[in-house]
Amino acid sequence: MNTWQKLRTMTKSSKDTEIGGVCGALGSATPIPSWMWRVGFLLAFTYYGVGLLPYIVLCICIPEEKPQSEPA
Repeated sequence: MNTWQKLRTMTKSSKDTEIGGVCGALGSATPIPSWMWRVGFLLAFTYYGVGLLPYIVLCICIPEEKPQSEPA
């Protein structure tokens, strides 16, 4: 599966989450690790004032990860 297909089917991470799971989802769908996404959003918000809006939009648009059923 290529990166574009992963981006189309990505879901918020339930394990790699700090606030909304957006950076964990981006980290699992792209070759860029989630901590670098977090730093990028933080720097974009701090220095340019635009990091918060894309994060909120992604938080609303990316669906939640479906819970996996536990084996009996």
